[in-house]
Amino acid sequence: MTERLSEVRRNVEMVRSRIQEAASAAGRDPAEIRMMAVTKTQSVQRVNEAIAAGVTLLGENRAQELLEKYDGYHREACDIHFIGHLQSNKVRAVIDKVTMIESVDRLSLAQEIDRCAKAHGLVMPVLVEVNIGREESKSGVLPENLSGLLEELSGLPGLSVQGLMAIPPNVEDSVQKEGYFEQMYRHFIDIKAKKLDNISMTVLSMGMSHDYPLAIRHGSTIVRIGRALFGERM
Repeated sequence: MTERLSEVRRNVEMVRSRIQEAASAAGRDPAEIRMMAVTKTQSVQRVNEAIAAGVTLLGENRAQELLEKYDGYHREACDIHFIGHLQSNKVRAVIDKVTMIESVDRLSLAQEIDRCAKAHGLVMPVLVEVNIGREESKSGVLPENLSGLLEELSGLPGLSVQGLMAIPPNVEDSVQKEGYFEQMYRHFIDIKAKKLDNISMTVLSMGMSHDYPLAIRHGSTIVRIGRALFGERM
């Protein structure tokens, strides 16, 4: 177990170095990019090892798993984002335990976040998830419906839209994958230019263990890293 924990620390340093290299190659400041440790199926001990190595952002996929592990995390200097598909009936359970919900993909979910946030005296930062690859197996609003959803969300005072999130198709063709990242960045910039009420495009969450350098090239500000930090899921 000690050896595996040490591996986490080494991996954190390796990913941090690759983020810096990718940012520099793209002419960006590495400080603009946050590394998220995706904690799905990982033990509290291994996640805390990542925190001890300097990780300041965790990504949680499942509400029940978050509730089970929450009290064990060394989270004093760590943000937690909810990144998985969120059922409306689970919002109340996580609303006071996360600092952002990245997976808002429909008005009904946003309305429940708004209701629960106001009940807790909060304004919840959220990202709108975009199904940029139009995959039936994935959540997310279709690109052509993005503007309409944002207009509806702008009227909900219990949440603050701070950007976009996407999980592009895991394709082998790097040119095709790059196209998905380019499309996301274009949506991000276009929406920012509109200056909608309660909509601020400051966060673009895209890129995972297998493609985060490419995502950084195309403007990602959060890269969601699981396997490259923790190895294959337990």
